[in-house]
Amino acid sequence: MNNTLIRNCIENNTTKIPIWLMRQAGRYLPEFRSIRKKNEDFIKLCLNKKLSSEITLQPLDRFNFDAAILFSDILLVPYALGQKVKFMKNYGPELGKLDINILNNISKQEFISTLNPVYESLKLVEKKLSKKNKDIIGFVGAPWTLLVYMLNRKSPKENNFNSIPKNKEVNILLEKVIEFLKIHIDAQIKNGATIIQIFDSWAGLLEEDDLEYFVYNPTQKLTNFIKEKSSTSICFPRNIKNYRKYVEKTKTDIISIDYNVDPNVIKHEIEIPIQGGLDPKILLEESKIVKKGVLKYLDAFKNNRYIFNLGHGVLPKTNPETVKYMVELVKDYK
Repeated sequence: MNNTLIRNCIENNTTKIPIWLMRQAGRYLPEFRSIRKKNEDFIKLCLNKKLSSEITLQPLDRFNFDAAILFSDILLVPYALGQKVKFMKNYGPELGKLDINILNNISKQEFISTLNPVYESLKLVEKKLSKKNKDIIGFVGAPWTLLVYMLNRKSPKENNFNSIPKNKEVNILLEKVIEFLKIHIDAQIKNGATIIQIFDSWAGLLEEDDLEYFVYNPTQKLTNFIKEKSSTSICFPRNIKNYRKYVEKTKTDIISIDYNVDPNVIKHEIEIPIQGGLDPKILLEESKIVKKGVLKYLDAFKNNRYIFNLGHGVLPKTNPETVKYMVELVKDYK
């Protein structure tokens, strides 16, 4: 899969704009909802290689996307490290108390064994897409975002987040998370992932003084590791205040922007390929508003290396026909 449209975009060998969407495999598709209705335990669903590979491929059966993104979750890593993880309807993830003794005794083999269905799912996806010239995107949560979930034990919404100290215990946990994220990344690449996206969903919680310790250094360890594996990294530091500095510090190959970023400003600040930006809520609007929103990004990045995507994941109430219309707009753009 060396000649994919995303690869050509990175190397500036195409005038075509690749497109894929965060959460493109999921809640807005009736075929996904049908599977989900019969499989209430989200973790078990992610660890069902047959169903997770089927879900991964569902949007590519409908739309002309240039990549599949693995149906999985960033919280499978703390789960594989011995922390209980449960997804509550209309609430989000709820994590059990972190037991450092259990975490310290988890071996590489145990970790890989727990997540082996994820890697088997990638194999099945790769087999299906091997002749279709599509990228397969694997992913991880950034060290900081995983740290937030593991210590906060839920999404840090509605002012329920307590700051994390820079102490010895936290540093040990951070290094342990980085160690196992590398193992997870390596296994995804070995089993078919051609690109790894790093989701730093809670990067925006931090002030500038804390970014070096919690975000820049840990993330660069992962992007360097991905380069060593001859793969490609995409970083999505949602709500980060300075994307240019983030790119300089983390050395990511591609930067994914959120919908608060002005495309006409950032295109002059970033030299590497840029991905994303469109507010997912626009896909809930009528077609003329969708077209205006899509063209805003296509026109802004017309002379830049750009991958079309959203500034966050597809919303559950999105109409698949609207997604089809958006994909056609991108594919027909000249």
